[in-house]
Amino acid sequence: MPTTITTKGQVTIPKPVRDFLGLKAGSKVSFNRTKDGRVEIVPEDEPAGVSRFAGLRGHARTELSTDEIMALTRGDG
Repeated sequence: MPTTITTKGQVTIPKPVRDFLGLKAGSKVSFNRTKDGRVEIVPEDEPAGVSRFAGLRGHARTELSTDEIMALTRGDG
């Protein structure tokens, strides 16, 4: 599956290879040189225990009191 290198040194990994390696947008890969001089693409595993929702977690703003937040979630306010 030939591919072309852009002027920025980028290549598109063919879809069958992405599927085989389980790569999706945002996946990290490493390039390793083997003893025979070839280069292999190795998917980087997600760190253990990291939830895909971890980046979505946040904190409530402090402008509202707990009672005000509860009133809003109940539809009282």
